Order: sequence, then C-alpha cells, then structure tokens
Amino acid sequence: MRYSKLGNSGIEVSRVCLGTMTFGKQNTQEEGFEQMDYAIDQGVNFFDTAEMYAVPPNAETYGKTEEIIGHWVKANPAKRAKTVIATKMAGPGLPYIRNGAKMKAEYVEQAIDDSLKRLQTDYIDLYQLHWPNRPHNHFNKHWFGTVDFSGQDYEKEEAEILEMLQTLDKCVKAGKIRFSGLSNESAWGIAKYAELSKKHNLGKMVSVQNEFSLVQSKDWPYVIESCIMEDMAYLPWSPLGSGVLSGKYLEGKRPEGSRWSLNNRHGHFRDQEQVHLATKAYMEIAEKYGMTSSQISLAWCDQFDWVTSTIIGATKMSQLKENMAAFEKPLSGEAAKEVDAVKRKYPIPYA
Repeated sequence: MRYSKLGNSGIEVSRVCLGTMTFGKQNTQEEGFEQMDYAIDQGVNFFDTAEMYAVPPNAETYGKTEEIIGHWVKANPAKRAKTVIATKMAGPGLPYIRNGAKMKAEYVEQAIDDSLKRLQTDYIDLYQLHWPNRPHNHFNKHWFGTVDFSGQDYEKEEAEILEMLQTLDKCVKAGKIRFSGLSNESAWGIAKYAELSKKHNLGKMVSVQNEFSLVQSKDWPYVIESCIMEDMAYLPWSPLGSGVLSGKYLEGKRPEGSRWSLNNRHGHFRDQEQVHLATKAYMEIAEKYGMTSSQISLAWCDQFDWVTSTIIGATKMSQLKENMAAFEKPLSGEAAKEVDAVKRKYPIPYA
C-alpha cells in the first residue's frame, strides 16, 4: 500500500480510503466489520463516513453507519490510533437532521459531539462539511442554468464561512477534531475558505472530497488547481460512477441489493445512454489488459499525482477485493492512451 500526505495536515493516509455508507442499509454490522478488517490487513488506514449515512439516507438509518464503525472501534481499541477516521456534517435539506436547516456555527459542536458518541472515540481525525449551504452544482445539477450563481448573496455566504471556520478552529483546540475538510465544494468555496483562514489566523481546511470518475470529471482543471495551490488533499468519491462503470447496470439490469435497485433522493441521473456507451468501451479496454472495468476505472483515478486517496465502497467482499487489487497494478502507457481516447469521445456523458 502506498501513502500520501493529507494536504497540509501532515497525516499520512493510504491511497485507498474505505467508504462505508453501505453499512447499516446494504451491509450488516458483521459485514462492515469484515470489510474494515480486510482493509486494515491490506494497509488501508483511512475510513470515511458521515452523520447522514447509511445511504440512501432516511430518518431510520440516520447515524447507523457511524454507530457500526463505533462498535468496531470499541472492539479494536489498539487499532484506533493507527486509523484515520473521517466523517461529515450534513448540509441543509434533510428534514430529520436539524429540521433541514443550513449548517451554522451554533450546530457544529453538537453535531461533532453526536458523531463522537456514535463513533465511540475521543476525537475525529477529519471533520468535513458535506455540501455547501449555498446552491451548488454537484450531484445532478451540472448543466447550464441549473444553479443561479448570479442571484446569491456572497457577502452573507462569506460571513457564514468565517463563522464555520471559527467554530471548527475552536473544536480543534478543544481536541474534539484534528482537522477539517470540505466536500462537494467548488473552486470559489475552496479559495474562500483558504483566504479567510489565512486572514483570520484560523485552522486551514486540509482536504476536498468531490465526485470524480471516468464519467464525471468536472473538477478538472479548476477545482484541482485550487486544491494544489492551497495544499488541500483531493479525495475522489464515487470513482465508479455509483457502480455504473462496473458494467453491472448495462442493458437496464438492476442486480438485487445494488445501489440502483434502491430509491435515490437525487434519482439515477447517471443512467444515460452516453454513460453506458462509455462503460462498454472501457470494458473492452479492461478485458484487453487483463483487468475488470472497475479496476481500470480505479487505476485511472489513482494515476494522478494530485489524487491523495480514492474513496471506494463495496457491498460484497468479492467487490472489495477486486477493487483493492486495482491499486496494485498501475495503468500501462498503452492502456492509458486507449482510456484517454474513450474519455475524449465521451467527455461529459451525463450532466
């Protein structure tokens, strides 16, 4: 296993991060434990979760994933100091979480305390803001005109960002969290957090966790440039495009227990003709080079020096083992050229 610095934190994290949002819905606690133990054995020291998990989110499963990880932490106390646990505070829009309210400084400490209790730990290594308070172009809002950027009160947004930074800095000094990060953030948001932390001598954001894959690469180049220039780690989530790049959803298939067999609050917006055509092309390349399409997709993410750790997830151990193997076999030069040719043909397969 290879390791990278988590932005400006100084922490070393594995190039693979185990995402756990299936724990508590698609996976039982026993299955979650098996995944975490296997990941540890493979050299993974980085685990990602969120207060809103399991996914698809609802009131009944809210906090369940953190609780399962907490039971694992309690059962494995000697391993806690060797693991980097990241979780996230939900943004606005979910009525059963703070009545759907925006993230506010007054809610941060209680949200952290609740996560600490569920995780059964004295500190959180990386505490992330799951999505911005302001309208943003993530998930299924990528196309022109979907978000009205011109109609926002950016002075108010800046004031709220400063308040969040001040409260997070207070929580770092109290020992509740070690570092803070962002998720589903834009180049403007990244720059604003960096600017205000410097201006007011507050703890810096150390990472940005955004969607990035062969079927969704909107962060290149502007978000990536912002991360590099501000020394923030870039953590791709959904590197398999919610599983579509595995090929399991071709021809309208919906395997039992898979993500697309469940209701999704954002809808299955990746279910587009161009996505499936791209997937078929990647599958052909993968077969040629003795890989699966999942592996070639993950190896493509891992090849970039500005990717700190790729967040993977699985519902079956066979999937986890297949995905982990992708990080042991870098793309050859010829394979990378063929993948690039398909990527150029389908640069924006969904939006």
